[in-house]
Amino acid sequence: MQETHGDWRVTCVQPSGPKVCVLSQQQADQNSRQLVLGIELKATVADKAEGTLLLPFGLALEKPVTLQVDGGAPMTNRFRTCIPAGCLVSLTFDAATLSTLRKGKQLAVKMVGDGDKDVTLMVSLTGFASALDRTVVALSK
Repeated sequence: MQETHGDWRVTCVQPSGPKVCVLSQQQADQNSRQLVLGIELKATVADKAEGTLLLPFGLALEKPVTLQVDGGAPMTNRFRTCIPAGCLVSLTFDAATLSTLRKGKQLAVKMVGDGDKDVTLMVSLTGFASALDRTVVALSK
């Protein structure tokens, strides 16, 4: 099952047990269609979400990734590992962070590329609140 909420997608599967629902967004390069950024979150309760941020190769992995909603307080995370699709950052959002994301317009993902070049990717938060609500309330039951 898939639904679209603004720029976010809600996907649920029920392989052989409880239903699992995630909200996600992907961004690809316009020309090459290569994935540039992917974010996937799972929320089984309204005040906590956990997930993964997938970023491209060519980044300084020893430097942190900074997340910032509409220029607010920055949150730093470290890279966990790299896989053939890109490099992974684990995400855990508490109630206060989810509240900020719900009200926000854009999530800036700031990282450092090879050669110490700053790279910023923007994630639209349009539809985030309804996608999160749908994932937690309706579909996870």
